[in-house]
Amino acid sequence: MRNNQSPDKRRLLPATLGALIPLAAPTSALGQDTTVTDHGQLDPQVITATRNKSFADDTPQKTTIITREQIEQQLTITQDFGEVLSQLIPSYSPSRQKLSSAGETFRGRSPLFLIDGVPQSNPLRDGARDSYTIDLAMVERIEVIHGASAEHGLGATGGIINFVTKRADAGRFNQHAGVQLTSDDDFESEGFGHKLDYRVSGQDGDWDYLAAATQQQRGVFYDGNDELVGIAYPGESQNSESYDLMAKLGYWIDDNQNLEFSVNHFDLEGEGDYVPESGDRDEGHPTTARKGDPIGDPGYNEVTKAHLNYSHDDWLGNEIDAQLYTQRFRAQFGITPYFPYQDANGDTRYDQTRTESDKIGAKFTVSRDGLLDDRLRLTSGLDLLQDETRQMLVHTGRTYVPEMQLRNYALFLQGDYQLTDALSLHAGARHEEAELNVDDFSTIDRSNVTQDQVAVDGGSPSFDETLLNAGVVYQATDRVQLYANYSEGFGMPDAGRVLRGIDDAGQDVDTLLQLQPIVTDNREIGARFDWERYGLEVSYYESNSEFGERLAFENGTWVGSREKTEIQGLEITGDARINEAHKLKLSYTHAEGESDTDGDGDVDTELTGINIAPDTLRLGWSASWNDRLSSHLQYSHYFDRSIDDPELEFDGYGLVDASLTYRLPVGRTSLGIANLTDEDYFTYYSQAARASDDYYFKGRGRTLTLGYQVDF
Repeated sequence: MRNNQSPDKRRLLPATLGALIPLAAPTSALGQDTTVTDHGQLDPQVITATRNKSFADDTPQKTTIITREQIEQQLTITQDFGEVLSQLIPSYSPSRQKLSSAGETFRGRSPLFLIDGVPQSNPLRDGARDSYTIDLAMVERIEVIHGASAEHGLGATGGIINFVTKRADAGRFNQHAGVQLTSDDDFESEGFGHKLDYRVSGQDGDWDYLAAATQQQRGVFYDGNDELVGIAYPGESQNSESYDLMAKLGYWIDDNQNLEFSVNHFDLEGEGDYVPESGDRDEGHPTTARKGDPIGDPGYNEVTKAHLNYSHDDWLGNEIDAQLYTQRFRAQFGITPYFPYQDANGDTRYDQTRTESDKIGAKFTVSRDGLLDDRLRLTSGLDLLQDETRQMLVHTGRTYVPEMQLRNYALFLQGDYQLTDALSLHAGARHEEAELNVDDFSTIDRSNVTQDQVAVDGGSPSFDETLLNAGVVYQATDRVQLYANYSEGFGMPDAGRVLRGIDDAGQDVDTLLQLQPIVTDNREIGARFDWERYGLEVSYYESNSEFGERLAFENGTWVGSREKTEIQGLEITGDARINEAHKLKLSYTHAEGESDTDGDGDVDTELTGINIAPDTLRLGWSASWNDRLSSHLQYSHYFDRSIDDPELEFDGYGLVDASLTYRLPVGRTSLGIANLTDEDYFTYYSQAARASDDYYFKGRGRTLTLGYQVDF
């Protein structure tokens, strides 16, 4: 029976059983037992996204582990997905505070989002909606690998962000319920919002189970001047409703074998009660909103993820992990003036687009340690993926982006060798094979619904890449650890953006240069310092791509310009435990980058805010005043940034957030205040990424969130 089994056998296996082999394995993970917390979860320092359960403090590249406590601390203040990630992940761009995450980059490039190892990003047609695929109430921890990586295959040119979902609590039957109320500081009824969440879980013999649900209603947002924040037609998180349903069922075959099935369905849809009012960028007037009935249907995200995991931790001395998964992704965008058509009455209407993506995949891994006198660990495996993606016009049924089918498989081998007690070496290779199939199609004429613009011959371009990684970790002293790493990431360009933008006759898919893959190499050196109550990590990285992709806004649409790009950056993170009651955190990030816009082989043009985040300083103070009362105060300062284009210069700003949590006789209550000083500012994206009167948004002003949670 389950309660009679050792937790070291039955609880160590992460939800991410099918995660791919890490490119950076730990020094201390070799031959060591994994630490288990009181709730049967892995110790926060163990990265379950890596197949050999890497320890975050011993990898040859920077990693960040975000615990459930940190997530809840941020959710007490804000429910904005981008704000939470920006606060907790160094080198993640400031939030747009919209449903779209365009311009929210990681080390200047695209992150690969995963849920329990299942890819959520859509590289064939990146609509910048892949971060809003799960409610963070379902997430136990977030595991982050910084820099280009191939360990999860396609898409991680900037890094990996893996959401590990909650698992069953110990005991036969456990329940959790929570409620949050949100308002602007003037308590305007249109700004009211609420969130409800409920979870039940337990263990019964060899079975464990979990079921959870959330429902959230978001009001409109007000800026620091008490005016409505503008509506972005392509996608809004304000004036919206969302829900999330998750279920898990696990079965322990014996002490060493486990099966788990999980499904999660997330749906966020705008309510369509407001329309935008264009601003005037030259005059400093922001885009706002007013009550009204928008043309067309509201935008939405609808995502369903399911996976089946199998794990055996002692099959003939090997660890075996296998995962089968599917993901169904639907993202509908709002009305734009680019797709006119006539309705049955002969009146001119405007169409809207929807991206549809369906993935099915599998991941298999075999790991063995104890080789070469217990110094070598080898991990190998096979990954399979089929991704079918298209973009259509909703009301007229026209094809905007033809259906594309990507078939991808990869073989990998990783070795982690403990050369001496102080020095470990890590190296591996991953070979990718991919084929993109596109049938003949015609692009659309944006000015006339009845006409096609250009006929394009289909094709089946194929790509193969061998991606290498190598790293070293040196324990210089008991307090100082040095590391260095080289890793390569593999990604597809936004093929849909390329195909829909063809305007010259005689093109065919096979010869389009823009469909060549993006290979990004990441070089990194760093140092970790541990002085008992104080910790510090400093890392410097270079991220280069000979044939990268830079987003540019041309002729009313975003296009992907294939150019050489080079990015360099510095990350500093530190923490201090003053005493048992008070903890301090600090981070500082700097990045700069250039691209080769004239094709002469030399990078010559500074990357704008659509790619590069501003220099950012973050300070945090957490305090436990007694057994019942705790608080958190955080400050974020975004420094000014000037580039070649004077229209996209950035005037920095600073934001203060605070929260209080009080434990009641039954449950706990919290009060969070975002933008405590009611700073009136324009967002980083609005200033530095896009010069537009329609996208000149201010950030959200002072916002209050009152919450109550109870476990029973």
